[in-house]
Amino acid sequence: MGISIKLIGPLRVERDGQVLTAAKLGSPKARQILEILALQLGRPVPREQIINILWHGNPPSAASATVESYVSVIRRNIQPGQAKNGPLRTDKGSYILDPKLVQVDLDLFERTIGAADGTKPAEAYPKLVSALDLASAPLLSDELTFEWAESARARHAAQVADCSARAAEMAVKLGKTDEAVHWARQAVAAEPLNERAWTALVDGLEQGARYIEALQAYDNCRLLFRRELRCNPGPLLQAAYARLLRCTSDEDAELEEVLSALICLNERVKSRTGKACTLKQADGHDTTVYETAGSVIDSFLRRALASA
Repeated sequence: MGISIKLIGPLRVERDGQVLTAAKLGSPKARQILEILALQLGRPVPREQIINILWHGNPPSAASATVESYVSVIRRNIQPGQAKNGPLRTDKGSYILDPKLVQVDLDLFERTIGAADGTKPAEAYPKLVSALDLASAPLLSDELTFEWAESARARHAAQVADCSARAAEMAVKLGKTDEAVHWARQAVAAEPLNERAWTALVDGLEQGARYIEALQAYDNCRLLFRRELRCNPGPLLQAAYARLLRCTSDEDAELEEVLSALICLNERVKSRTGKACTLKQADGHDTTVYETAGSVIDSFLRRALASA
């Protein structure tokens, strides 16, 4: 008999077409034991470790017997009539969920991401999207006493943010502009200091010819990094910014682009480091972000004088 356990979102167990919600799985501590074992799918979890988690290192004298009674409740619910021969096994003072008989959505999420590693964008992108579809809610969202699960939740949230950033990068490579922007914004919202996500967002907006939005995104990132990290965005984002400035200088430079260029030059005046960040253009000649910003303003002024 196989069962499916959902840890992403509210806890649910599916067995033989029947859905068991948290309320049907026993007391809060019994449900927590099932969650602990599902988070460690296929790995033995010692009884002492479970006791330490459930009672925060201060267990009652009958803790071992109490845990065994909780495990019996779980078995009656998820493998009725099978005693200790079903998916939940006992092994030398430890408990283990058999991965051959149990499917956990968190495990499937992680394996789906892993399947995208090292593959080409056309193959990786649908796998990453499939993983993100699985992660449509927070991990263990209905667990109220979640201190014991904090590390698992934080790790999962970081995985989702990284997966979103990767999906955005793959979407850019595939020319799926709107999808790239969608996933990048999701990653930035989850991890505002994730430079990879900001880069994917600016690249996606640039690819979609949404230059003003891309410049705004870069400036938001720059201000955030200066405030929180006391540094500027890295070379990839600065290169994207230079491209955006060149692109807008070749077209009608709206006031917003000119202001963005002025902000860039103002940063140069304030820093007075004597050394600008050198970027490499496609034609092989060295230039700087500040020189490019100057060309935007120069182009704008020339058109303004010509039309006066």
